[in-house]
Amino acid sequence: MVVLLGLTAAVLYGSGDFLGGMATRRAHVLTVLTLVESAGVIVALAASDSASLAGLAWGLSAGLVGGFGLIVFYTGLAAGPMSVVAPVSGLVSTVLPVAVALAEGERPGVGVYAGALLCLVAIVLASSAGDTAGDTRSGSGPAPRPARLGRAIAYGTASGVSFGLFFLLIRNAGQSGELWPVAAGRIGELAIILAAAAVLRPGLLRGVGGGIPLAAAGAGAIDVVANICYVAATRTGAFGLAVVLASLYPGVTVLLARVVLGERLRRIQRVGLALAAVGIVLVAA
Repeated sequence: MVVLLGLTAAVLYGSGDFLGGMATRRAHVLTVLTLVESAGVIVALAASDSASLAGLAWGLSAGLVGGFGLIVFYTGLAAGPMSVVAPVSGLVSTVLPVAVALAEGERPGVGVYAGALLCLVAIVLASSAGDTAGDTRSGSGPAPRPARLGRAIAYGTASGVSFGLFFLLIRNAGQSGELWPVAAGRIGELAIILAAAAVLRPGLLRGVGGGIPLAAAGAGAIDVVANICYVAATRTGAFGLAVVLASLYPGVTVLLARVVLGERLRRIQRVGLALAAVGIVLVAA
């Protein structure tokens, strides 16, 4: 069951990111995130049942940390190089909670270890994207300057730590239930994003239209269901395995971009998707 729920969470996370990414092509990132999180709060509250104070506290903390991570991540993507920020963030966000799981005594079999290791490599490769700052026609654009490269690694690491803490905190919240902790997490994310928007971009929702609210609302609703699946996975099986499987979501986003938008898959991304498939088979065996 943990494999099914973890992979379902990955599919939903990747689909939500694809919709959100489409919306950010026509509106400011903070505008889209505000709409995404607002829709997520509404859906999560509508689906929630009884709550516990501990679950709400853990969930709210997860949301605050996760919202901060989103802002840092998108800022890093804008600053570039994307090909550094995204894979560093994906790797750190997975390794941190897996390390906690091992420290807590989780000891899966050899096949699961091998499959999880392949999935970790797949996360990095599938989330790798060409940097658009260089000369893409010749494929020999200038290499990133050391300062820019260091900044990209810092953005990736900071956002990865935030996402890793989110996975850990929402797991803790889920020990008291599946729905209210997710709702509290969405409220925390919305709060930190609204605070950032108030400081950085007042009046960000003016003139928003053209299908952006619908895409953002869809992303928010899908992300809530993904969180619920992830929390359920951590409650029914190994936490470390649930994190690794849910973290395969960049591959889903890449596939959707290929199918829906006709974007060309780079060779390294194809290798990443193939490794993910092999890793999933080993984990599920």
